[in-house]
Amino acid sequence: MASGNSPAATGPGHPVSEPVRVVVVDDQELFRRGLTMLLGIEPGIEVVGEASNGVDGVALVVSSAPDVVLLDVRMPKQSGIEACVAIKEAVPTTKIIMLTMSDDEADLYEAVKSGASGYLLKDSSIEEVAQGIRVVADGQSLISPSMAAKLIDEFKTMSKPERTAGPALKLTERELEVLRLVAKGLSNRDVAGELAISENTVKNHVRNILEKLQLHSRMEAVMYAVRAKLVELD
Repeated sequence: MASGNSPAATGPGHPVSEPVRVVVVDDQELFRRGLTMLLGIEPGIEVVGEASNGVDGVALVVSSAPDVVLLDVRMPKQSGIEACVAIKEAVPTTKIIMLTMSDDEADLYEAVKSGASGYLLKDSSIEEVAQGIRVVADGQSLISPSMAAKLIDEFKTMSKPERTAGPALKLTERELEVLRLVAKGLSNRDVAGELAISENTVKNHVRNILEKLQLHSRMEAVMYAVRAKLVELD
């Protein structure tokens, strides 16, 4: 984990008086302690606890209800994927970033299906991790560029859709427009510029889309849009 100085600005919606509350769950003690220490000096971020395995991590999240959890994929007692599912069921408002050494697309795909909002490799810099925390706390998704192409490839190889296009009929025309742009990788700001609406309006549309389709994250929304043939991948 690289260290360095990070910009003083905090993420949108999280002023200095309201830091993003974070829990770190990783079985590698030196890595976990080092990450906790470095995040502790990042502006606008407060580490409220740490755990060394999935079972203790889930219990800690349930008791502390943090904004964001950094969760290792491979851990004793309970894997990060299993812990991710348990956390989303118990504390659905908590956002999850999978932080791992694994660049296996199968792990990435399972993390997305389990409701993770982000996926970063452990060789990411502390600035990247801190910014990732702010991004997912603000309701957006995060994935390292090296993994994005693998996720797109996974979409292309899907054969049987898990969901039909039927639920998409619940969406308004504007929500469908937003979903298509999100599925193409546009950020809230870019979607707002494309549709000439405010960024807050985009956030509201994304929230409504997730609620109507019973999805957990923007990445799941992308998967849905691809499977329902609402977007075409080149």
